[in-house]
Amino acid sequence: MKTLQKTLMAVVAGSLLSMGAQAAGSYGNGYTGQPYVGAKVGQFDLDTNNADDPTAYGVYAGYNFDPNFGLEAEYVGSDDADYRGGDIDAKSYGAYGTYRHAFADTGLYAKGKLGVARTEIEATNTDLGGFYDGEDNDTSLAGGVGLGYSVTPNFNVEAEYDMLGSDTDLMTVGANIKF
Repeated sequence: MKTLQKTLMAVVAGSLLSMGAQAAGSYGNGYTGQPYVGAKVGQFDLDTNNADDPTAYGVYAGYNFDPNFGLEAEYVGSDDADYRGGDIDAKSYGAYGTYRHAFADTGLYAKGKLGVARTEIEATNTDLGGFYDGEDNDTSLAGGVGLGYSVTPNFNVEAEYDMLGSDTDLMTVGANIKF
């Protein structure tokens, strides 16, 4: 099942990039759709007792249909964090609709996204002489808010806070390149 999910996310990301590469239409205001790819780093906030929050790292790809609306797909994984004498790690796969609001000509913009995310949390521990190996997988409505800054017309930096389900949040900073 995990291989199928990774394959589906790769297909979605590839489709978004392919759409962007083929886009040549104008939207009446001189704007032509624009694909982008990026990377992010941050921290998962897991609602789990006695667990450190794992460091998150991820990649994402998207397509802006106009200056405000777009689509985005992402994968975010983590390192192993301490959990009751063992480890805990998290992964998230998501697909979102996005909205950006630019603040005049400052380069600063607000970003919102809403979609679906699959979050997988895996824990192992050997506390009290026993052994536990378990998973908590959840597919749910997900969303986030963030602030971004356009360093150049084709390079942005962003900070985001995402809610991935009932017990998982994600805080990241990242950068993306537009084509």
